[in-house]
Amino acid sequence: MAVVGIKSDSHFTELTTSVAPSTLVALYFHTPWADPCKQMNQVFESLSSVYSTSLFLSINADDFPEISESFDVSAVPYFVLLRDSTILKELSGADPKELANTIRSLISSSSANGSSSNDNASAPEKKEPAAADLAQEEEQEETEEELNNRLSKLVKAAPVMLFMKGTPASPNCGFSRQMVGILREHQVRFGFFDILKDNAVREGLKKFSDWPTFPQLYINGELQGGLDIIKESIEEDPKFFENAIAESS
Repeated sequence: MAVVGIKSDSHFTELTTSVAPSTLVALYFHTPWADPCKQMNQVFESLSSVYSTSLFLSINADDFPEISESFDVSAVPYFVLLRDSTILKELSGADPKELANTIRSLISSSSANGSSSNDNASAPEKKEPAAADLAQEEEQEETEEELNNRLSKLVKAAPVMLFMKGTPASPNCGFSRQMVGILREHQVRFGFFDILKDNAVREGLKKFSDWPTFPQLYINGELQGGLDIIKESIEEDPKFFENAIAESS
């Protein structure tokens, strides 16, 4: 089945509620301005042709903020895999191998479970292994190298990337609120990551960039600073954002 682009909130609801309970539903949240999404667009399209019995939905996070917020989307690209309205796995970032392996694993585990039930109708019903396996996998701690690799991708997830407490629509601290206000005032398009959703990112980023506080603003993967530094930079150069983006491109 080809990738279906969501056209409205009702379109999304109709598609996700009308599929069979056994169907794997893959949600892909993206934006047209985030470079990592360009690669994942092709990957997602390819996977949809390989796993034609699953439902692949493409959602522009900018156009459908309510759908995005309902799944706590804090950065793009972002993937949510569901079955029977239950979230099995969430993936953040542009990692084609991880996405492909996860989808294959979920479909394989479902097929194996279905075959087992058909072969022995009198056998007691077994709990689907995928959810348990994935939960155990999530409990395993990331190594420092794995975390740093993830952080390297996150800081480049958008040309201008803000790591903040909360979301632009609902900041959880005054400093984050002010930073969002500054970016909007200067009409800067930016991606964001809610550090309150991921403590590993919150603590790891302090060491990764040698910067102990939040919010943190990155341009093309380079740390520009926190709120005070950004304010000072704008005072010194009213075209700070325009020049910083051009210099780091």
